[in-house]
Parts: sequence; C-alpha cells; structure tokens
Amino acid sequence: MAPPPPPAATPAASANPSRNPKRKPKPKPKAAALNPNWAQLQSKLPRPAATLLGKRKNRPDHPSPAPAPTEPSPPAEAVEVKLEPTSDDTSLTKAVAVDCEMVGVGVGGSKSALGRVTLVNSWGNVVYDEYVRPVEWIVDYRTHISGIRPKHMNKAKDFWVVQKDVAELIKGRILVGHALHHDLKVLLLSHPKKDIRDTSEYEAFRREGRTRSLKDLTAEVLYAKIQQKEHCPIEDARAAMFIYNKHKKAWEKNMKEQFRFKKKFKKQGKKKSGEGNGNDPNVPTILL
Repeated sequence: MAPPPPPAATPAASANPSRNPKRKPKPKPKAAALNPNWAQLQSKLPRPAATLLGKRKNRPDHPSPAPAPTEPSPPAEAVEVKLEPTSDDTSLTKAVAVDCEMVGVGVGGSKSALGRVTLVNSWGNVVYDEYVRPVEWIVDYRTHISGIRPKHMNKAKDFWVVQKDVAELIKGRILVGHALHHDLKVLLLSHPKKDIRDTSEYEAFRREGRTRSLKDLTAEVLYAKIQQKEHCPIEDARAAMFIYNKHKKAWEKNMKEQFRFKKKFKKQGKKKSGEGNGNDPNVPTILL
C-alpha cells in the first residue's frame, strides 16, 4: 500500500514566511560604553552595606534573634580584708574621722558611755586612739560589739582628759564619721554643722530616704567587709574617711550649694521682715 501524501500547507503559513520557526534570533544590542566621568564618579560613591537578607525564598523560616545588649558586669564581691592606710603620713590633716565604742553604765547598763575613741587622718593613719574610763561605774562592757574588756581599763585615761584632747584635735577641722551625733553625744562635745561630713546623712548614700549602715556602705563603695564580729574603731573610722574621700568632690560641692541657698533664703527673710515692719533693716531700731 502506498504511503499517504503529505498534508498540504495552509494558506496562512505559505502567505507569511516570517513565522518560520527556524529563523535566527535577533542579536542583542551592545551596551553603550560608560562615560569615563561617570565611571570615575561611581567608583567614589560609597557601596551599600552588606545585609544578611537575601531573596525571600532563601531566607530562613525563623531568623535568629538579635543579640541581647550586654549588661555591665557587677562590681567585685566584697572581700574580707582590713582597710589599710594609703600613706605613711601620720600628721593631722584638714579632715579627720572619728569613731567611738561605748560601754553600758547606769541601771542594767542601759546608758551609753565612752569606752574608746579613735581619730584617723585623711590617709587612714591613726592620730589618736585611747581607752576611756567613764565617770560612772561600768555595768556592761558590751564586748561582743565594742571589743572592750576589763583589762583595757588598766591603762585607760579619765574621760575629762580624753574629752579635752579630742576637742583640741577636731577644732577647726572637717569631722568625718558615721552617725556622728552618737559619737559627739558620748564625748559631750559639739561641732559646727558646716564642718560635719556624716556618711549616714549624705543624701547620695541613702536608700529610699533611709539611713544605711556603715557596714553596708563600706561593702558597696569600698568593696570591703567590716564589723564581722567585734567592732574596731580604727577600721570603722578608716572606712568613713575612705568613703568621704571617694565622693569628696561632689560632697563638698553639695555642701557649698546648701549653705549658699540657706544664706540667701535667710537674707531674703530678713529683708521681708524689715519691709513688713516699715523699718529699714540696715538702720537699728530705737526702743523707747
């Protein structure tokens, strides 16, 4: 049987020879050469920073979270060491720190009396340290806190002698300490308020408006431990002095501002009082 004849070409295909599937593709136009000025400018432009993001299909389903900000490392833990002087200078300095240890006198030993007093200079060196024989009979030595024992009274000085010595040493000087009203009370002394630097009263050291212990402040500010067992007045006085030294610049500035404000307020009060009375505050009033 003879093979069937090839199908006849359609009129559209024969009429339009341009639709021949075997035609050659058109060559792509060549890219125009860059202007040399533009190429030089492009080389000077900053390149965009590389990012971690790619095409959407290549991105991970769960991108890794951003690293958390690093927090400052906490201060070194307080170590149980004695605070040492920072110099060999044992002379009296403009600022001195005081600490007293008390014993119990009176009924049941409920009344506090001076049993030992210590003064240190700005370097932490001892300039005065004496056991004291109170005027009244000692009922309770309070050894677990004061560290004072009956044997210490053998070489103790009379209270009035020690009081006079301390008064001369602190006169005209800045007095540093913690809860100084207790120390001054048992010494039966006073000191100008402008010359007192009390670590228990300084506003920057308070926590929610409350007074903090010297032990707590020493651990935070000096990274040292004190008062683990019996109290040592030398160590406590040094701690107060070193805390003051560390914040001295800001503390003194704060004190100056406080007294300047009080002086200005007092002056304004006197001026208003004189105006209210109709008198010149600069002219003395004559009482008839």
